[in-house]
Amino acid sequence: MPMLSPVTLTAACLVSVIVLLVVDRKELPLGRVIAKLTASTCFVGVAVALGATGSTYGQLILGALVLGWMGDALLLSRAPKAFMGGLGAFLLSHVLFAAAFLSSALSVPAMVVAVVVAGLFGAVVLRWLMPNAPKEFKGPVLAYVVVILAMCVAAAGHAFASQRWAVLVGALLFTASDLSVARDRFVKQGYVNRLWGWPTYFVAQLVLAWTVATATAAG
Repeated sequence: MPMLSPVTLTAACLVSVIVLLVVDRKELPLGRVIAKLTASTCFVGVAVALGATGSTYGQLILGALVLGWMGDALLLSRAPKAFMGGLGAFLLSHVLFAAAFLSSALSVPAMVVAVVVAGLFGAVVLRWLMPNAPKEFKGPVLAYVVVILAMCVAAAGHAFASQRWAVLVGALLFTASDLSVARDRFVKQGYVNRLWGWPTYFVAQLVLAWTVATATAAG
């Protein structure tokens, strides 16, 4: 069977996200599982279809996307253990994304500026989240915030050096989507969190998956 094209897989992912938002609004658990995992499978498929296995950068991106798939599956449950497992999967996903960005051209000045911006942003986020996070989550949340901001710093360094701005866009969208998850878990639950969080998350994964197509040129 021939592999679907990355364009077809991208379209299928976006359609699945729309379906996901609808079935979640209608509170259809099975539909939510099917739509979410279909969307996740599609963004992994995009990277594979673009030849992710053919370069170190691509392999790291593919590994990060697969971990994202695992995190998506675990976060279908609101059980504390499932949430912690999902948090761990996404933390490792961010580590692999950062490793991918660091494996190619980097702009040190851009990274220095990004560290300052990320530090200020992280301080605001932690001040917002920590009072609401249960004691057992405070350490993991702190670690997660540090790792995702480090990923953004790496993305900035790579984007400014290679002019591959999609890398930075994807990293920032991923960060934005994580804020929706944190708000839903620790601040205020509600459909509105998923209404903007899921589109930003899945678009981020698609954007980062598509960067595999230009990995050779970036070296």
